[in-house]
Amino acid sequence: MVKKYRIEADSLGQLKIPVNALYGTQTQRAIENFSVSQLSMPAIFISVLGLIKKTAATVNQRLGLLDESRATAIIQASAEVQAGLHDIQFPVDVFQTGSGTSSNMNANEVIATLAAHSSGLDIHPNDHVNLGQSSNDVIPTAIHVSATLQLTGQLLPALTHLQQTIEKRAPELSKHITTGRTHLMDAMPVSLAQQLDGWAAQVSLDIQRLHSTLPRLCQLAQGGTAVGTGINAHADFARCFAEQLSNETGLTFSPSSCFFEALSCQDSAVELSGQLRVVAVSIMKIANDLRWMNSGPLAGLGEIELQALQPGSSIMPGKVNPVIPESAAMVAAQVMGNDATIAIAGQSGNFQLNVMLPVIAYNLLQSIELLTSTCYLLADKAIATFTVNADTLQKKLARNPMLITALTPVIGYDKAAEIAKQAYREKRSILDVAVEMTGMPRERLAGLLAPDLLLNQPPDHKHTSDDN
Repeated sequence: MVKKYRIEADSLGQLKIPVNALYGTQTQRAIENFSVSQLSMPAIFISVLGLIKKTAATVNQRLGLLDESRATAIIQASAEVQAGLHDIQFPVDVFQTGSGTSSNMNANEVIATLAAHSSGLDIHPNDHVNLGQSSNDVIPTAIHVSATLQLTGQLLPALTHLQQTIEKRAPELSKHITTGRTHLMDAMPVSLAQQLDGWAAQVSLDIQRLHSTLPRLCQLAQGGTAVGTGINAHADFARCFAEQLSNETGLTFSPSSCFFEALSCQDSAVELSGQLRVVAVSIMKIANDLRWMNSGPLAGLGEIELQALQPGSSIMPGKVNPVIPESAAMVAAQVMGNDATIAIAGQSGNFQLNVMLPVIAYNLLQSIELLTSTCYLLADKAIATFTVNADTLQKKLARNPMLITALTPVIGYDKAAEIAKQAYREKRSILDVAVEMTGMPRERLAGLLAPDLLLNQPPDHKHTSDDN
C-alpha cells in the first residue's frame, strides 16, 4: 500500500504530513489546530506573501545577507507563489493565530521546499526565506499591500466605471420629469437626470475618499520585525524593501514612520474599511432608489423598467424582480458587517501587536472584491439598461399637489395649502383647482406651474435644509 503521508519532526514531536504537500510541520500543526471555518486566506493575500518573500530575498542578496544561489532559488519559488501556481498549498484557516504566523510560515515552508527542489541546496524556511522578517511585520505589510493593489487595480476602476455610466445616462433622461420625494412623500419635481446627478456625485466623493486613504496604506510595517525595534533586520532593509516593492508594483511604498504603530495597530486598515462602508452606503442608496422606481408594475411607482434578467418567481408566472439592485443591497449589507468585524478586530492591538490580523485581512479584501463586482453589475445591468415609463411620470406629475409650492410667493402659503388639499382630495390636477380658486388666468398659472420651469429655481427661491 502506497503511503499517503510522510513523517517530519519539530521541537514538539513527529507529525504526519501529506506526501505531496509542499509545506512542513508548522503549517500541518495549524491545519490540525484550526479546523474552524474551511475559509482560507484570499488568493490576493497569498500572492502578496509571495511578492513579499521575493522582494525580501532580492534585498537580502543586495545587502550581502543571502548568497546568490539561494536568493535566486527563493526569488523563483516566491514568483510562483505570487503567480498563484501553488494556492492549493495554502490551506490554513482564516481563524488561526492572531498574528498570522501560521500563514507566514505556510509561505516560508512552501517557498523553501520549492527553492530546495529547484536548486538542490539546503534552504531553511526561517533562516533563509524569512531572513530579516517576522510574522509581526510580514502580515501587516501583506494587508496593506494586498489592499492597495486591489484598491488601485480593481475597486477604483470599477467605481470610475459606475460614475461614468451614470454620467453618460443622465443627459438622455433630462427630458423626463418625475415627482421628487422627501419622507417618501410627494415633493417638488426633479428630472431623472438630476436624480442620477446625485448618484454620480456620491460615487465621485467615494472615489475621493478612497484616494485620501492611500498615502497611509502605502506605509509599510516591513522592517519592524517582532516588536517594532527592527531587531535581526539590516539597518537598510526597510528602506530597500520599500524601494524594491515600489519598483515591482509601480506604486509608491515607504517604510512606516513608526514601526511601533505599524505593528501594534491596524488603524489604516480600519480607516480603509470605514471608507468602504461609505461606498456600501452609496451602493445601498442607489440600489434602493432603483428598486422603488421599478416597483410595480401596477401597484408600485412603475417609473422605470429594469432589464428582465430572469424569472422572478417559482409560483407566480410572468413575475420579474429587480435582481441586480437586490444583489447590490446584499453586498452593501455584507460590507457594513465586515466593517464592524474590522473595527472590533482593530481594537485588539495589545501592547506591541494586533492579534486579529487574519480576520482583518480576510474581511477587508472581501469587501473590496464584493464592491468591485457590484459596481460593474449595477452599472452595466441596471443603470445602463433601464427604460423610462414616460406616461406614468407625466400622469403622476400632473396631480402632484406639491406643484402649488411655486404659487406660494404669489398667493400665500395658506391659500396654496388649501388648493393642494382640495386637489388631492378630489384627485384633480393642481392647475384645474388653482384656476377655480384663484381666478387667475389659466395661461399664467400654467406658466407658473410648468414642471420643467421648477427644476432650477433661483437662489432666493431654494429651500433650506429645514424644508422637508
